[in-house]
Amino acid sequence: MSDSSSDPTRLILASGSIYRRQMLARLGIDFEVIPTDIDETPLKDEGGRTLALRLATEKSAVVATRHPDAVVIGADQVAECRGRQLGKPGSAERALKQLQFCRGHDIVFHSAIAVRRGDRVLTAVVPTRVSLKPLDDAALTRYISRDKPFDCAGSMRSESLGIALTSAISSDDPTALIGMPLITIVDMLAKFGLRPL
Repeated sequence: MSDSSSDPTRLILASGSIYRRQMLARLGIDFEVIPTDIDETPLKDEGGRTLALRLATEKSAVVATRHPDAVVIGADQVAECRGRQLGKPGSAERALKQLQFCRGHDIVFHSAIAVRRGDRVLTAVVPTRVSLKPLDDAALTRYISRDKPFDCAGSMRSESLGIALTSAISSDDPTALIGMPLITIVDMLAKFGLRPL
C-alpha cells in the first residue's frame, strides 16, 4: 500500500533474512523479497560501520540493476566489540567464545540501510550500543542452550532470552538492533512516495 492507490511503485527487500522481512512487514506496505548473493568479505582495514554501509549499498544496487523502476531496500548489520568484528557464530562452541570475549563490554551493532530507485540512493547507518553483563561461563552456556543464537551476530538474540545478557541498550531507533531501523526506513521511503500512513 502506498500513499496513492494509483501509484504502481514496487517495493523490494534485497535480503533473505526472515528477521528483516518480519520487521519490514510491520509497516503494512506490500513488498517483494529478492535475496542477493554478494561477497561479504571485509576489505583491508574496513571498519564495521563502513563495511555495513558498503554491503547494504551493494545489495540494493544488485537488485535495482534488474528492477530499475522499483524502490529497493538493501540492509546489512555488522557487530563490533573491542575492535573485533563479530560474525554469526554458527555453532554453540563459537557462540560461547564470542560471548566470553564480549562479556562485561559493549557491542556496537552498525545497522546500515540503502534505499534506491535507479541511480537515486539514500543511505544511513544507525548504531546500537549493547552493554553485556559479566556473566560466568555456566550462565552463558545455559543461555546458548536455550536461545540457540547461531544466526545472530554477537551471539545474542535480544528479542528473546538474550535480553538477560544485557545491562543496557542505547540507540536512536529500538528496531535497529534487529537489523531494520524502521524509523529511518519510514523517512527514506517517504522520499520515494511510499508511506505507511
